[in-house]
Parts: sequence; C-alpha cells; structure tokens
Amino acid sequence: MFSLRINGKTYSVDVEPETPLLWVLRDTIGLTGTKFGCGMALCGACTVHVNGQAVRSCVQPVSQVVGKVITTIEGLSPDAQHPLQIAWREGDVPECGYCQPGQIMAAAALLAKNPNPTDADITREITNLCRCGTYPRIRQAIHRAAQLAAKA
Repeated sequence: MFSLRINGKTYSVDVEPETPLLWVLRDTIGLTGTKFGCGMALCGACTVHVNGQAVRSCVQPVSQVVGKVITTIEGLSPDAQHPLQIAWREGDVPECGYCQPGQIMAAAALLAKNPNPTDADITREITNLCRCGTYPRIRQAIHRAAQLAAKA
C-alpha cells in the first residue's frame, strides 16, 4: 500500500512497487488527463510534475514517488486559468490534442525555472513529440504564457 500526494489530495493505492506512475494515475485513481504514448519515456505524452520537475510517468515506478508532490494536468489549475492553459486556448494550439497535456506540463516546468525562455530554451527543454506538428504554435503559446504570467 502506497500513500501518494497528487494534486493536493492524498490517495492510498495498493499496487506493485514497480507499477508505473502513469497507470496508477489513470487506472487506479482515474485521472485520465495524463496520456500513454510510447511507454519508453520518449514522447512525453505522460509528463507530470514530481516535486515541480517534469517527469515521464510511464517509466516512473510508483515506489519512487512516495512522499513527493505529484501534479498532473488536472491539478495545474483548478479552473483551467493557468497562463499556459489560457495561451493554449488563445493560440488554438491543439490539433488532435492527444499530446497537449504532456506538452503543457513540460512547458509549466520550464516556465517555473525560466520565466522568460528564448526559442533556444524552449527547443532544448521541451522534447515532447507532437504527431500533428504544432510546434510553432506550442512555442508561441509558451511565449504568450510567459507574458501573461509576468502581468499577474
């Protein structure tokens, strides 16, 4: 039995220690905003925050996140008004939308440590894949979110 702190709530889960955090989030707890993409930490669809750091949850054993603060896309903002969520809507970023929760979570981790990233910073830090190729809109939305956060 593991006790996890996710999006400000405590959950007790009875899973094997090596169970990937992704499956605990989706199948055990029912937080389905975090997506499965590749299962090998390559695509970033499963990105969540663990103690504020972007983590690929598909390869993160649940036993290694006990006692840490976990944030999923559902916990980024209680009313979907995080600057990134606003910028994503303003910029009409998603096409299929499947990768977008992971993209937003990776961008949120970037903006937390670098509130005014350059294009080079974004390229270096946001390694999530997007089958639809919305990278230019993602980049624009990250810059817009930085502007919105600076005004707040």
